[in-house]
Amino acid sequence: MYLRMASPGVMLKTTYKINRMSIYNWGTLVLQQIKETGVIQWLAVILGIAEVFLAKSNKIWLYPAGIASTAISVYILFAVGLYAECLLNLYYITMSIYGWWYWVKKKDKPAIKISYCSRNEWVIVSLIIILSFAILSLLLKYYTPSTVPVWDAWVSATAWAGMWLLSRRKIENWILLNISNLFAIPLLVYKQLPLFAGLTLFLFIVAVFGYKEWRTKIFEEKIAIA
Repeated sequence: MYLRMASPGVMLKTTYKINRMSIYNWGTLVLQQIKETGVIQWLAVILGIAEVFLAKSNKIWLYPAGIASTAISVYILFAVGLYAECLLNLYYITMSIYGWWYWVKKKDKPAIKISYCSRNEWVIVSLIIILSFAILSLLLKYYTPSTVPVWDAWVSATAWAGMWLLSRRKIENWILLNISNLFAIPLLVYKQLPLFAGLTLFLFIVAVFGYKEWRTKIFEEKIAIA
């Protein structure tokens, strides 16, 4: 008795059909989730998009828009059991309040120059990710009813590191934030938050352009110095 192996062409066609079905099922699920999305999630996403465009236009109203969006997000994320992301969003609120105050008090002073991470800063980034991931994973697993403790912890740990780099105007912040975004998108779909997943995808694209823009600025500054 022997097993007959399918030809490569048949295998490719079968794989294509399976992938096509998976994409179709996933798309149907997302559309169904969007239909069932409440007003409060729409409001959080609209305010989040407004924050991005206000930031791009360098308008101070980005802070109240961001604070309102994030505050609503904390409520929604807590309701679906994404506790680490709740903590992350509380941190965003704190930083937005500080940024709003700093904007008013220091807006006429020159910004910190954009630069690449040093070796010591990479060590700090690694420690932030490892420690926060380990601590959050354990806390979520043993002290909360979270159904995705490791996934939730990883998304938040990489975002913590990215935010720390952003505060220091390091170009690698976009990479860390997009690692977080990449894992957050399917997590949010899994938790039936399709609009949040869409907003995160939008932020992923913004971060790609942010990285390119910052890299151009670093290059231009080097040329100017030379």
